[in-house]
Amino acid sequence: MTIMRCDNLSKTFQTGEYAVHAVREVSLGFEPGGFCAITGPSGSGKSTLLHMLGGLEYPTAGKVYYEDNDLYQYNDNQLSLLRRRRFGFVFQAYNLVRELTAYENILLPVMLDKKKPDQAHIDRLVDMLNIGDRLSHLPGALSGGQQQRISIARALANKPAILFADEPTGNLDGVSGREVLALLRLVGQELGVSLVLVTHDLSIAEQADRIIRLEDGRVAADSGDN
Repeated sequence: MTIMRCDNLSKTFQTGEYAVHAVREVSLGFEPGGFCAITGPSGSGKSTLLHMLGGLEYPTAGKVYYEDNDLYQYNDNQLSLLRRRRFGFVFQAYNLVRELTAYENILLPVMLDKKKPDQAHIDRLVDMLNIGDRLSHLPGALSGGQQQRISIARALANKPAILFADEPTGNLDGVSGREVLALLRLVGQELGVSLVLVTHDLSIAEQADRIIRLEDGRVAADSGDN
């Protein structure tokens, strides 16, 4: 049983007369509630693959299916709605709105969806991520680790089925990075969210249930095949 899969997924960037093959004919399936790390050297196609899986970037060829529905058969509005309601995203750069408080940032996807927040769910996220004393602060008054915790809460506010994390510890020191990774594991397990995480750090990847290694845009190894 898979919640998401991709078949022969490829992405080519044209730079002048040169073609850069970022992802080459990748076929993978992801189980509900699993924790999968995608790793590999810089330029191996990790982030490009993640962005295509999450509906952020169109493939040159191949298909992505979420619950057996072809992601890229949706129009832009339908795809945007799907991303907002079923996918969560955590990035290296946090991407918090600087003018909003931490709490307002968390509620942003719910407000954009014109829905009433599930206060019990929000309170549970705040408790799990230990950010209750930071909710009234603006992002500029928070440490990097605290900002990343806020971004995780925001990504989970709409109760997504899949959380995509692109180098979520990349801007953090070792201690904060380990804390954020532990929290990602915790919320994934507690909430039953599938976690797909991109990292170049093997020590982080090794904490996942499954490790996929990319080299030159292709799957070089997949522990899920064992």
